[in-house]
Amino acid sequence: MGHAAEFTEQAFDTDVLQSEQPVLVDFWATWCGPCRQIAPLIEELAVKYDGSVRIGKVNVEDHPELAQRYGINAIPTLLLFKSGEIVDRFQGIPPRTKLEAALESAQQA
Repeated sequence: MGHAAEFTEQAFDTDVLQSEQPVLVDFWATWCGPCRQIAPLIEELAVKYDGSVRIGKVNVEDHPELAQRYGINAIPTLLLFKSGEIVDRFQGIPPRTKLEAALESAQQA
């Protein structure tokens, strides 16, 4: 366990919006080069924060309605949810330190 989850339209509300833990969602696609670049970092963070932050991915080609719902117009886009609300948003490939600071902050608040 501990690796990034695959979030789907069917379970998004339960898995993300109703989660008691903060949730980092990576909106990506298989053809996206930067998405493939950031994938190892997402996996590392999923292991590091296992048990305190849920980390997962949404394939925008499989779930375009989620991408539209959250205004995803470029990928990768990372959304950090806490108590069902977006508390942080990153587009492109943010530095590891910036992502970790956001995850740490979401755990504290």
